[in-house]
Amino acid sequence: MEHRYLGNSGLKISEIAYGNWLTHGSQVEEDAATACVRQALEEGITTFDTADVYANTKAESVLGRALAGQRRESLEIFTKVYWSTGPGGPNDSGLSRKHIMESINGSLTRLQTDYVDLYQAHRYDVETPLEETMQAFADVVRSGKALYIGVSEWTADQIRDGQALAQQLGFSLISSQPQYSMLWRVIEEEVVPTCEELGLGQIVWSPIAQGVLTGKYKPGQSVPEGSRATDEHGGSQNISRWLREDVLEAVQRLEPIAHAADITMAQLAVAWVLRHPNVSAAIIGASRPEQVTDNAKASGIVLGDDVMAAIDDALGDVVVRDPSLTAKQAPVTRPT
Repeated sequence: MEHRYLGNSGLKISEIAYGNWLTHGSQVEEDAATACVRQALEEGITTFDTADVYANTKAESVLGRALAGQRRESLEIFTKVYWSTGPGGPNDSGLSRKHIMESINGSLTRLQTDYVDLYQAHRYDVETPLEETMQAFADVVRSGKALYIGVSEWTADQIRDGQALAQQLGFSLISSQPQYSMLWRVIEEEVVPTCEELGLGQIVWSPIAQGVLTGKYKPGQSVPEGSRATDEHGGSQNISRWLREDVLEAVQRLEPIAHAADITMAQLAVAWVLRHPNVSAAIIGASRPEQVTDNAKASGIVLGDDVMAAIDDALGDVVVRDPSLTAKQAPVTRPT
């Protein structure tokens, strides 16, 4: 497993991170989730990403128990704050000082640790002054409850404004966590250049497009039983946009490219995002340990320019590139 610096910081993370968004605490039983975490450790993965909202706090608890007994200094544990994890009260979501301070304490308890390595704003809060949010994050860092601060799915302008305030307060944003894959490239035009300028690295989620880039979803066929596309609690709504016939046909054209490189289609997808210099890590998820092993083998694979060009030719116009979609996917009001 290779490691990379996270942005311009001195923090090194495994270039493949393990995430438990749609699995731990919801899609799979805890024994299976723990087995996946143990396999990630076996594969040399040291970076683990979660959020308080995943499975309504259960994912953090499962991860905390799965990592219990490991040497804390050898791990990088990331979590996030923004979405509601309570009964839906007026202060149960967002990036207010109250919610941030209460949420970090809850996350640390569930994760069974005194600090997280990276604390991330899960979305931009349009109802809280940015000055209040960044001051709260500064205090979280000064208290030692988080070592670094990052953001997730913020626009280029939001990142720029946030970084300016952070640096006035004596810390820096070091990361952005956006969706990014061969099929979803909306960050390339605005977010990535801004992050390169300001020193943030990308920790990308869904590099395999919720499993579509594995090739297991075939054009003209029903979705496989037990797959994520059939699980209402496991991300079926997120994957549905990729189940169009034109997308599935394009994905099948990737199979000979992967075969020629002697790698699986999942490894091709993960290696593709890691090919981009602003990407510090790709987050993988799994419901079975063998999936972890397969995806982890993408570490160190270097795709040549000819392979990258062949991928672009295969996917054609099904690739989504519109940079405005980062802002359009964000809540316009604080969620309840």
